[in-house]
Amino acid sequence: MAMSHIQRFPSAAKAASTNPLKMSQPLGAALAYLGVDRCLPLFHGSQGCTAFGLVLLVRHFREAIPLQTTAMDQVSTILGGYDNLEQAIRTIVERNKPAMIGVATTGVTETKGEDMGGQYTLFRQRNPDMAGTALVFANTPDFAGGFEDGFAAAVTAMVERLVEPSPVRIPTQVNVLAGSHLSPGDVEELRDIIEGFGLSPIMLPDLSLSMAGRQPTDFTATSLGGVTVDQIRAMGASATTIVVGEHMRVAGNALELKTDVPSHFFSRLTGLEASDKLVRLLMELSGKPAPARLRRQREALVDAMLDGHFFFSRKRIAVALEPDLLYAVTGFLADMGAEVVAAVSPTQSPVLERLKAATIMVGDHSDMETLARDADLIVSNSHGRQGAARIGVPLHRMGLPMFDRLGAGLRVQVGYRGTRELLCEIGNLFLAREMDHGPHDAGHHGADESHGCGGGSCGCNAV
Repeated sequence: MAMSHIQRFPSAAKAASTNPLKMSQPLGAALAYLGVDRCLPLFHGSQGCTAFGLVLLVRHFREAIPLQTTAMDQVSTILGGYDNLEQAIRTIVERNKPAMIGVATTGVTETKGEDMGGQYTLFRQRNPDMAGTALVFANTPDFAGGFEDGFAAAVTAMVERLVEPSPVRIPTQVNVLAGSHLSPGDVEELRDIIEGFGLSPIMLPDLSLSMAGRQPTDFTATSLGGVTVDQIRAMGASATTIVVGEHMRVAGNALELKTDVPSHFFSRLTGLEASDKLVRLLMELSGKPAPARLRRQREALVDAMLDGHFFFSRKRIAVALEPDLLYAVTGFLADMGAEVVAAVSPTQSPVLERLKAATIMVGDHSDMETLARDADLIVSNSHGRQGAARIGVPLHRMGLPMFDRLGAGLRVQVGYRGTRELLCEIGNLFLAREMDHGPHDAGHHGADESHGCGGGSCGCNAV
């Protein structure tokens, strides 16, 4: 698509958002902390800030989410919240003995202007007996930025606080900075791909071990599984770092600056060309050819693209997702010959400049509803279902939150296998519509119709 035909609107000019797409920075930071083994995220703010974030994560992952708060009130907000922070950390360490406590600020403390660096130093000076627990503080005001920004801030804070430079390099050890747009299933797939070349990845954060579904024998108030604090410290000895997502670029630069470990940036890992780029890098790092399993997966993806491009060609699709996931999905759809008529992001991001879409804007689900009236499909999270139903356009669910489908955290959309699964899921929606209505039916497939599959029993992801 020619760039001259692209319409870019910096943001939607309206007084209020009726169906928000944006999620806050503290929530993104909490998810990043949850990818660390035996970690307990701590919101430095009021109890309400924590409660709403907790509900959203529980509904999406259907897992017990450990999340604590410093319970700031009116008095501590005015006079300063250090006492609340110190008491909360001491209580958590004494009762739960976590390996790490990840602190994320909220609008309450950021508006007050809490000096988090100074509070960290003061806590360490006043509590030398708690040196065995790692502490990471991240500034994540929820009145600025969004979900990806908070996730990136937490990962950057972990890199700066925990990673230790090393004069020794382990040739087979590879760091992976996994962006917030990667599901636990995506992280697991990425690990399998890297290990197939004989390499040992350290994933930061590693949601595949903590948020993909585990049943502990005993109750634990901390995260169950994930990258360990010792592994994070050892990232300085790796041979290279793979950075996935534009919002992780700052964390990748911080890691390279601190350790001199070279980094390789991937804007997306969904699609044939993107997957080929990753495999070529791993072949170069390991000195080994691609495993037979990956070669078979690539052949299957190419065949699926040949089979499915008939159903994607010239389809009009509207997408509303977090910036890096938005970039990955719109790029894949353009590869398949579809026309992305609208791309809506909740926040500004440099990656928006590279999107392939007719209209690009920062907005919410109500903006998507307006832009998608002539679309064949909407791609967004579960909060987009009401708007899709009103305008009669089917919805393919992606991103977070996805609370009305099982297995949201287990879906795979990266690499050859993940790209093929995404292709088949969306392609089946178009195929089902053609089978039900015929190629000459101009009416939209209603968002509340079962299209002959008994309400979604065929495996498609329509409403």
